[in-house]
Amino acid sequence: MVADVDPALMAIIALSLRVTLSAVFLAALIGLPLGALLAVSRFPGRALLVVAINALMGLPPVVVGLAIYLMLSRSGPLGGLGWLFTPPAMILAQFVLVLPIVVALTRQSLEDLWGEYREHLLSLGQSGWQVVPTLLWEGRFSLATALLAGFGRASAEVGAVLIVGGNIAGYTRTMTTAIALETSKGDLPLALGLGLVLLLLTLVINAAAFGASRIGARFMGA
Repeated sequence: MVADVDPALMAIIALSLRVTLSAVFLAALIGLPLGALLAVSRFPGRALLVVAINALMGLPPVVVGLAIYLMLSRSGPLGGLGWLFTPPAMILAQFVLVLPIVVALTRQSLEDLWGEYREHLLSLGQSGWQVVPTLLWEGRFSLATALLAGFGRASAEVGAVLIVGGNIAGYTRTMTTAIALETSKGDLPLALGLGLVLLLLTLVINAAAFGASRIGARFMGA
């Protein structure tokens, strides 16, 4: 049972959260401004770019894992970093999977907001990059959905993390890869226990984010 492997379980949970939250943070740092800029910009080929980003939301994890594996291998262009089979490689893999989700959902959320605030912001002399901070601030509560979707995608990831991390005990083993390993070994009680812990963590983080957004929206409304 899970209680029999407390130290190992704690290490697995800590690594899982560190990798997932790091990937989501980096995706938010880059994806939120890009999504906002895409929402307010009009240029030739924009529609194709939007379609491409939406399509990338469904990237097969194993393909992403293989591509990053090849880049980080000794003969790859990033082989000198020495990241293969380390947590940074796992963060990179999850970041690649989460980024299109954050960009696409941010664009969708802020496009409507831009239509509502456009005349006012233009009257203030703001355009292009200048309106991005305002839109991100005004839409911050709805953007929590985009980040939660990214967190869900990253926290449930197995294939890419397994390929680039190697599922090394005590070093690159996350909850999802541990569940896959224990299931293949026939240790179903441990696999189920890890699955319940993963589900509980996801519910707690989602509930906390939802509660914070509701409280913030109510406060702003007041």
